[in-house]
Amino acid sequence: MGLNNVGNCSRCGKLYMKGIHEYCPSCMKDIEEQYEKCYKYLRENRQSTFPELSEATGVSIRQITKFVREGRISLANHPNMSYECEVCGAAIREGAMCDSCRQKLLKDASHVLQDSQKKLEQQKSDLQKSFNIKDRLRERH
Repeated sequence: MGLNNVGNCSRCGKLYMKGIHEYCPSCMKDIEEQYEKCYKYLRENRQSTFPELSEATGVSIRQITKFVREGRISLANHPNMSYECEVCGAAIREGAMCDSCRQKLLKDASHVLQDSQKKLEQQKSDLQKSFNIKDRLRERH
């Protein structure tokens, strides 16, 4: 058994044999039980919200959100359920960001790309000017 096979559970911190999960077997069992509670409650209460689901099952909103993001809980048949955008906190039903934050991120990334392209073109231009000056100086001698 090597040290690469041992790790700390990212949930409780206990030492455990690493597998495909980042959690120890005890935490994995607890998470699965929480999922089952949520799944059963949602089958009978399709109109519930995240806070209602959390209160009824004892599962944190954070864990419920994780189930949604992992694709384990679908919001398709639960019209009143939404979670917070990771950037601004607006209510969303898919992804990690609302449309507004996603558009801002894309716009910012586009500006960075344009700035990088302009800088590269300027460097090419400066390099070309340098070669032209050297060539002219050689021609004079």
